[in-house]
Amino acid sequence: MINFNVPPFTGREMEYIKQAVENQKICGDGPFTKKCNEWIEQHTGAKKCLLTTSCTHATELTALLADIKEGDEVIMPSYTFVSTADAFVLRGAKVVFVDIRPDTMNIDEKLIEDAITERTRAIVPVHYAGVACEMDTIMAIAKRHNLLVIEDAAQGIMASYKGKALGAIGDMGCFSFHETKNFSMGEGGALLLKDEKYIEDAEIFREKGTDRSKFFRGQVDKYRWMNYGSSYLPSDMNAAYLWAQLEMADEITNARLARWNQYNELLQPLKERGILELPFIPEGCVHNGHMYYAKAKDVQERTALIDFLKENGIWSVFHYVPLHSAPAGIRFGCFHGEDKYTTRESERLFRLPMFYTLKEEEVDYIVSKVKEFYHV
Repeated sequence: MINFNVPPFTGREMEYIKQAVENQKICGDGPFTKKCNEWIEQHTGAKKCLLTTSCTHATELTALLADIKEGDEVIMPSYTFVSTADAFVLRGAKVVFVDIRPDTMNIDEKLIEDAITERTRAIVPVHYAGVACEMDTIMAIAKRHNLLVIEDAAQGIMASYKGKALGAIGDMGCFSFHETKNFSMGEGGALLLKDEKYIEDAEIFREKGTDRSKFFRGQVDKYRWMNYGSSYLPSDMNAAYLWAQLEMADEITNARLARWNQYNELLQPLKERGILELPFIPEGCVHNGHMYYAKAKDVQERTALIDFLKENGIWSVFHYVPLHSAPAGIRFGCFHGEDKYTTRESERLFRLPMFYTLKEEEVDYIVSKVKEFYHV
């Protein structure tokens, strides 16, 4: 069986975890956590990075920092993971969904402005598959209306838009280090901040509402309960696991891109015949090989293809069910405008196996079976 995903592993993870244990500092903000934070800051240009227990928690921190309150509205695509919405719903906000672009599966930047009301507080672009949203337009809209831009860059590490790292373009950004992502710590994430003004509050919220971070830096002689918060700090053992991959970030990314390019080249005949639609990378966008997806004619054809691939030892999957059609989406949000593409495109999209150690011959086999299904 060719798995859909195999968590990344470089070979040094256990060595670094052992070091973390020997350091006798396995709780949050140990040496490996600091290494990871500094690496992300250096590679993205973010003013501050704070490792978290998940991308979900990183997004929750952005909602706290944005001071989202009951009755506020936050604009985002419906085609995303539930965490994108949950973080703001937990604060009492209404989620306003707008349609996606069918070419990138990202939020349609041309539809955002019409969804803005006097209650809108933030725009949350989601960089699907590590391919950037049209950030110049989104940032300009936010500036005109005095809104925050919070990037869901869960899939976007090592990807960029016009030379700027995803996650570090908006006011705040979030990475994921879940086992399905390019770099993993099992469960984990990171909060990226563009402006220094958010750093102190972010540290307090992340440290259970205390100024403990200042205490450990010697800036105060005792730490106190300063505000509400929670424990968003990952174990340093998890950070040690991640550090082994950040050290090899270029190698891992290049390996994924090689398999992505192989898929894209081998599937061109199906695109040319109008059988499948393949990914589109807009000019100025550099992606990271996070996933390889294609689109079948409709949901029935997609289901049959996924079943056929499974019968041939290949684990292929579909992706998000649009949030606006889910029970919680109906309860906590609304879809602004016409759902022209979100549902239709989500029902056509399927994902092929993609991971660091995927072999060239495995991609050859997978594509051969896709072509066999279509009698090509």
